[in-house]
Amino acid sequence: MSLALDHVVIHVIDLEAAIADYTAVGFTVQRGGTHADGATHNALVGFADGSYLELIAFLRPSPAHRWAAAAEQGREGFIDFALLPVSVAAVVHAARSRGLAYQGPIDGGRLRPDGERLKWQIGTPPTPDLPFLCGDISPRSMRVREGDVRMHANGVKGVASITVAVANIDASLTRYGALLGPAALQSAHPVAMPGLGLRSVSLPLAAVTLVLAAPGPDSHDGHELRAVLAQRGEGVLGLALHRQGDAPAVALPRDRTHNAAFEIVPAEAASTP
Repeated sequence: MSLALDHVVIHVIDLEAAIADYTAVGFTVQRGGTHADGATHNALVGFADGSYLELIAFLRPSPAHRWAAAAEQGREGFIDFALLPVSVAAVVHAARSRGLAYQGPIDGGRLRPDGERLKWQIGTPPTPDLPFLCGDISPRSMRVREGDVRMHANGVKGVASITVAVANIDASLTRYGALLGPAALQSAHPVAMPGLGLRSVSLPLAAVTLVLAAPGPDSHDGHELRAVLAQRGEGVLGLALHRQGDAPAVALPRDRTHNAAFEIVPAEAASTP
């Protein structure tokens, strides 16, 4: 069952400040509106490849919210990512038949600033190393706008790769096989990360490469990743965005991205995991 990257979620404390900062580093930012539960509002950075970044901030305390911990800790940065299914129900059913306890479909929605009300369904994963599912009920173009809003002054066209910090590669690969289907594991292969003491494996997500990264077996391996896992648990670690041209890769300043780690790479580099 084919699943593509839908979007990556970035928690910010002050949405207006985040909009200004992401604009300053060359992104075209769209105001998204308020979610149906009234707890959060967002802004979007849409890409030509159809994926997008979601900048999300809490409007009020919401202890039961799945991302409440980031707000309670005042922690900004990546907090989740979503895959796009044709049918949330079908993917949840298939995953559960393979022993992976996804929950859903669960109704969701958002009221845009122009008054348009969007509807979607989500499927939630059993463990934080996995993505959630986000499938549209209203037309996708209402949620992910098309046209000039997908053009950016920094030249970014889309997501090349997403790196997810996991505690145990083998356990995570088993879970991803249950989500994506056994054939996905046949395309998995090790990724060399010299000097970092990490064990990493890549999986294809349509045009995007998913990299699972875990500390190596030695207690001294991957000490920085061990610290990340201890502090905030498994989840998105970094994103490589691709742009046209052959300009050298550049990391975006973390004070402008609200602690989200981005690297912009030339399209040629993006095509080679």
